[in-house]
Amino acid sequence: MQGNGPGSSEPFSFPSVSICEQIVTQDGDVHWGPPQRGELQIARDASFVFVEEQQRQGLLRGSLADNNLQVLRAGPTLQIWSMPAAQQAEARTILLRLSSQEANGRLWTLTREAQPKSAGDAKAGSVFEQKIEQASAKMYFHYYGQLVHQQNMLQDYVRTGTYYAAVLENRADFEGKIVVDVGAGSGILSLFAAQAGAKKVYAIEASDMAQYATRLAAGNGEVGSRITVVHGKVEEVSIPERADVLISEPMGTLLINERMLETYIIARDKFLRPGGKMFPSQGKIFMAPFADETLYTEIANKALFWQQQSYCGVDLSPLYGQAFSGYFSQPVVDAFDPRLLVAPSQTHVIDFMTAKEADLYEIDIPLSFKAAIATRVHGLACWFDVLFDGSNVLRWLSTAPGQPTTHWYQLRCVLSQPLYVLGGQQISGRLHMVAHASQSYTINLTLSTTTGGRVQSSSGKLDLKEPYYRMSQAATYGSWYGMEDSQAGGQPQQQQQAQEAPPAQMPPDVSMQQHEPYPNQHAPQQSGRQRRQPERSHPDGYQSGMGNAAQSQQQQQYWAGQQGRPEGAYASGGQYSQGNSGGGYNNQSGQTGWQYR
Repeated sequence: MQGNGPGSSEPFSFPSVSICEQIVTQDGDVHWGPPQRGELQIARDASFVFVEEQQRQGLLRGSLADNNLQVLRAGPTLQIWSMPAAQQAEARTILLRLSSQEANGRLWTLTREAQPKSAGDAKAGSVFEQKIEQASAKMYFHYYGQLVHQQNMLQDYVRTGTYYAAVLENRADFEGKIVVDVGAGSGILSLFAAQAGAKKVYAIEASDMAQYATRLAAGNGEVGSRITVVHGKVEEVSIPERADVLISEPMGTLLINERMLETYIIARDKFLRPGGKMFPSQGKIFMAPFADETLYTEIANKALFWQQQSYCGVDLSPLYGQAFSGYFSQPVVDAFDPRLLVAPSQTHVIDFMTAKEADLYEIDIPLSFKAAIATRVHGLACWFDVLFDGSNVLRWLSTAPGQPTTHWYQLRCVLSQPLYVLGGQQISGRLHMVAHASQSYTINLTLSTTTGGRVQSSSGKLDLKEPYYRMSQAATYGSWYGMEDSQAGGQPQQQQQAQEAPPAQMPPDVSMQQHEPYPNQHAPQQSGRQRRQPERSHPDGYQSGMGNAAQSQQQQQYWAGQQGRPEGAYASGGQYSQGNSGGGYNNQSGQTGWQYR
C-alpha cells in the first residue's frame, strides 16, 4: 500500500487485488464471474480506478464519496461493492479480494471516511455507538468471538434443535430466497437456511467469529457456497439486495438482556423487504410470583460475612447493610421447580415484526396475580418463549420451568422483604425495566398486597447485567418432573448436574418421531410439531423444540403414567391450570398446586 488516502497528493494504491463481477442469468441464478487481477488506486478526491494487471486498462471507475455506493466486508480479505447505475453503464456488484487483512481494514476505513456525513446521517455505526459504551461492546464481541462460547450454545440441543426444526419444516419460506442471518456467530443458522434451499445467505457477524463462520461455510461444500459472511455490525454494514427472510438468535437472559433484540429490529427495517418473514417473529416474557425459602435464606446468609466485628482485627459490620442490598440486587439465574410458583403467570408480548427499536429502551409491565395458597412470596420468576411463525409449521422455543432446560435457564428477582399472602389474595405490582449503556437493563420490581386494610409492599432494584448464576453446570436437558432419584424421597433434584452429553450429530430427518416431553393427549400429536393454525396464536400441543436423545427413560416412563390425567388438567400456551390427584400433585401445604405444561 502506498499514499495517505483521500486528500493526499498521490493516489493510494492497493496492489494484488482481484475482482469478480456478479452475474445474474436469465433463470435468475447468481454467480461470480472469472477473477481479474490488478491494482486499485484511490485519488485525493476519493475517485478510484481498478487497473487490470495484463492490459493496464481501467476496468472499474467511480468515487468512494458517492453516497449510493454500498460497501460491505464479506470476510477477512473480502469486500462487496454495489456500484450504482449512475457511475457505470448499468448497476454492478463487484467482489474484491485484497492481499491481506490489513489492506482490507484500511480500504474499509477509507470508504467510511470518504462517505459524506450530515446531521441526519445514521451510517457508520452511530446508532450502536451512541447507545452502547465502548468497554461493554469490546467485552461482548470478545466473548462471542471465542469458539468455546459458541460451543456452549450449539450444545444447547433444545435451542439448536428447535431452530433446525423450525427452518427445515418450513422449507417453503427459505427455498430460493435471500436470507440475512443477524449476529450469525458460528454461522450455524446460515447453514440451516442454506440446507432449506436458500439461494443466498448473508451472515452478518461483528465479532472475530466471522473468520470461523467463513471457514465453516467453506468446509460445507455447495451448501456453504451460498453463504457470504459479512464482518461488521448490522448498524454499519450493507448488502446489495433486500432479504426475504431474517433469521437470528437475539435472545438473552429474560429475552432482552444484551440488547440484541434492538439490532434484530434495526436489521428488519434495514434489510427485510415488505412482507418478508422473521425467524423468530415474536417473543413472550412470562412472570409469576414464587415462594422459595431456601433461595431467600441462601442469599441473605451471603451477607453474614460482613457482620464480623473482628476480621483480622477489623470490624466489617459497617458494610453489612450495603452487602445485604448488593446480594439482593442480583437476579438469580437457575432452573427451578415450577411447583415453587404460587399463582398463574401473566405475559408481556414483543412482536418483532412491528415493534420499534425505541419500544425496548423502557419496558413497563403492570403486575396482577391471584395467590393459589397461603405462603411467603419471595419475588418474581420470569422466563420467555419465542415463536417461529412458519408458513407450514408453528413452533415455539420455550425456556419455561418444567420444560427441558436451556442455557438461558430461568430468572428470578428476589425481594429482600418477602410478602405474606393468603390463598385467593390479590398480588399487584410493577416490573419496570430500563435499558442502559452496558447492553443490559436496570430492573425495578414492586409487589404489594392488602390484608385487613393493611398494605404490604416490597421493592427491589436489580441489575440484569450482574446476575447470580446459581447453577454452576448445565442441568441435563430434561424436565424437573420424572427426574427424581428413587432414593431421594421423590423430591425434585434442583441441583442435578450434567450427565452424559447427547450425541453431537443432529437428526438427519426432521420428520422423525420426536420425543414430546409434555404431551397433551387432547391435542393432535404430530411428531413433536404443530401444523399451522392461524386462528390460534398459541395453540394447544405447546411445542418446545426437538426432543433430546439424552432424556432419560425414567422421564418417559413418568409421562407414560400421566396419560390418565383428567380433561383440563393442563392448559396451553405457557399458562397454568389447576392440577389434581389425577395428573397434578399436592404441594407441601396439602393444597392443590399449579403445574406448568
